[in-house]
Amino acid sequence: MKEPVKITTETELYQPIHDFLAALGYEVHGEVQGCDLTASKDGGLIIIELKRSFNLDLLIQAVKRQRLTDEVYIAVPKPKISPFSKSWKDRCLLVRRLELGLITVSFRVEPPQVEVEIFPAPFNRQKSKQASQRKLKSLKTELDGRHGNFNVGGSTRKKLMTAYKENAIHIACCLQKYGTLSPKELRTLGTGPKTASILQKNYYNWFARVAHGSYQLTTQGEAALKDFPQLTAYYEGLLRKY
Repeated sequence: MKEPVKITTETELYQPIHDFLAALGYEVHGEVQGCDLTASKDGGLIIIELKRSFNLDLLIQAVKRQRLTDEVYIAVPKPKISPFSKSWKDRCLLVRRLELGLITVSFRVEPPQVEVEIFPAPFNRQKSKQASQRKLKSLKTELDGRHGNFNVGGSTRKKLMTAYKENAIHIACCLQKYGTLSPKELRTLGTGPKTASILQKNYYNWFARVAHGSYQLTTQGEAALKDFPQLTAYYEGLLRKY
């Protein structure tokens, strides 16, 4: 098997796709009124836009072609990335969402191999939402577990405040105020059903088990609370009610 070939022009995609469609009985033409490739059979019309890489310009061109026919494809060289990678799956989701088709051409073999990855089809938004119910539930749980806005939208490569960390801070505040406590005693202070799990996993090394079912705050935990003054003040305010 050859190494991946980096093509230099879109025209290198044309002939393999031309031959693929011609073998299926289509009449194929290149560059017809701005369309990179057209294929017709039995009154149906396919338009294919060719690009060396998957990019925004390619998608815009293809969406414009949908004014002429529902059978619009984009065609790109077979990518090096895995078809199971998040990046590739995200691109395929976008193609489906735009109701386009996707063709790839592999130049690793001779002759180049053409594959129809996605056929144009109406996008079922309701079905897509139903398939994401678990993720939606997770999102709502995360939002319900937060008690402030401590992250800046668009942040990358930064430690973010999560509902889990907030819960750990709540527990740490309780231990700082009352000393050694059991998970049951902490839950009566409002730390919630995940208290025991957070203490046992001790992800941040803030807690130490001093006896069976009893925990106290470590020096690392005491120091960490100083990094979250807003949340610490919030939970200290809640503890005044107890």
